[in-house]
Amino acid sequence: MADGQKAVKGAKPKPGDSGVFMRPPRAPYATDLAQSRGRLHPEPGSRTRNPFERDRDRIVHSSAFRRLKGKTQVFVAHEGDHYRTRLTHSLEVAQIARSVARVMGLDDDLAETLGIAHDLGHPPFGHTGEDVLDACMEGYGGFDHNAQTLRVLTKLERKYPTFDGLNLTWETLEGVVKHNGPLIRFGAALTDLPVAIQEYVATHDLELDTWPGPEAQVAAHADDIAYNNHDIDDGLRAGLFTLSELRDEVPMVARVLGEVERDYPELDEFRLIAETVRRLIGVWVDDLVWESGNRIAAANPKSAEDVRAAGKPLIGFSDVMNEHQAVLRRFLMARMYRHWKVNRSRSHAKRILAELFALLIAEPELLPPAWQQGGDGPNGQRTARRVCDYIAGMTDDFAIDEHHRLHTLDR
Repeated sequence: MADGQKAVKGAKPKPGDSGVFMRPPRAPYATDLAQSRGRLHPEPGSRTRNPFERDRDRIVHSSAFRRLKGKTQVFVAHEGDHYRTRLTHSLEVAQIARSVARVMGLDDDLAETLGIAHDLGHPPFGHTGEDVLDACMEGYGGFDHNAQTLRVLTKLERKYPTFDGLNLTWETLEGVVKHNGPLIRFGAALTDLPVAIQEYVATHDLELDTWPGPEAQVAAHADDIAYNNHDIDDGLRAGLFTLSELRDEVPMVARVLGEVERDYPELDEFRLIAETVRRLIGVWVDDLVWESGNRIAAANPKSAEDVRAAGKPLIGFSDVMNEHQAVLRRFLMARMYRHWKVNRSRSHAKRILAELFALLIAEPELLPPAWQQGGDGPNGQRTARRVCDYIAGMTDDFAIDEHHRLHTLDR
């Protein structure tokens, strides 16, 4: 049944009722598999999977995807196994993206694949790790997790006999790189972009000056839905803020929380939190589908190419939901992301990664043999990129252990 509905005794659902999901027909503006631009390196097709399913499976079987289980977003991995990791977050994003794409008549395999792939380039220790590596790589081309995801997918995964990377379809790579919008706009130039992106598009044009296809836009907003609502869950369970504080400062959460309490007045707090978060996700999804439907009706795209050429995103939240999101993000920033306990973890993480980078770039012979070859750019840039790739691929615990091994003489 739909959220908040109660079953009527003896009633039989009819086609189209909210209690029975009816898969909509494929939208004309969905990505068309038959029109896929294919792979950079041609390969025989699969008899059992379509190209986007094959992309998804290659990502799931990659080393980078497995390591996401040890990479966190807010908490360090050893602080507890109840909190989201990059792996669980990616699975949640993929589920939301697939559901939204399906109800909108889009290619849900592609949307799911993009949800699975979107965080592969994140280093250990979440955004703190990204900030540290970007500072360390100043003068060497910088560090950007989105560009690093492309690097992982096209270069760092080395399992196939005739090419580096996973050789994914154009649509998947485009969606990974451009899911937040065009990379070349408002007077920006290709040379302003991360080196990894510049290098790749020199041989495989991802059309960086257009919006991505509809499934990539869905995946980007599924990411927002997942981390906004699951950070509520993690923050409450970690004791960084209380339900009362959330109720007092975030009206949208207060409304949904009140509905749950009215429906289940005796519910224990654990279930109360879970049901509130579950309903909040539903509210966000419903808004995304509704607002996107309005934008699509106004733009009337006839193909995925029309979506790319629209000059603005056709998938998005309403203005009201964006206002709610801003309120929630301010609350989480103050109560969670800048909590003193999180600040301590962040400070520790900064020192670990900065010291690891400084030591390894000064003494690259300390790198494992497999990492002593390769990299990009001349001389120092090549060494710096090798070190950066090595550190970016670490899990939280491996980074802590590697720092200990390199900086401590055990007796």
